[in-house]
Amino acid sequence: MVYWCSMNTEVLTLVIVFVSIIISMTLHEAMHAFTSYWLGDDTAKHMGRLTLNPLAHIDLFTTILLPLLLVAAGAPPFGVAKPVPFNPTRLKYGEFGAALVGLAGPLTNLLLAGITGLVLQLFGADLPSVAQYILGTFVLVNLSFFLFNIIPFPPLDGSRFLYAVAPEPVKEVMLQIEGMGLAAIGIFFVVFYLFLSAPFARLLAIMLQFLTGGTVVI
Repeated sequence: MVYWCSMNTEVLTLVIVFVSIIISMTLHEAMHAFTSYWLGDDTAKHMGRLTLNPLAHIDLFTTILLPLLLVAAGAPPFGVAKPVPFNPTRLKYGEFGAALVGLAGPLTNLLLAGITGLVLQLFGADLPSVAQYILGTFVLVNLSFFLFNIIPFPPLDGSRFLYAVAPEPVKEVMLQIEGMGLAAIGIFFVVFYLFLSAPFARLLAIMLQFLTGGTVVI
């Protein structure tokens, strides 16, 4: 059984989390870019985002430092990378095309978590404890990114789906929030830690146990 932050070397924990973040968020953002390209918009391609190069997608603070600080504080890691630019008017299926672009990133994280969790269920008992820990951390990082990014608050990915189904008055409010930029993100983090962090942690634990068959707990 693998326990989150149960290893003695905190530096090793941070290294494992760091590598997991680089892989997870690079694939997350790349799938945003590839999905928008497949749906008819080449904006991401012209901006150099149609790539698996981590340097094109990673933001030093929100992608690297924020998750690592959360791990160091004993909290589940989550974060965001550089937003992939796309033009919704050039996508197939209109706002639903934009929703597909938005959901492509977090669903990629869910897929990575699911595949890795299945590996742990099938072969975890035969793996060295360090390998179990690395895979378990990878599942945890991807589940955290999935759950955080599907929250329907602009500019998080989940808001793209809400834009596609919400009535016009709600869309107008969302556009105003998105226009606030960093101020909106700051307000969101305050609200998140006051009201959403506990449900987030519980849901994360439930999904982690389900995907890994109980081989990983937090």
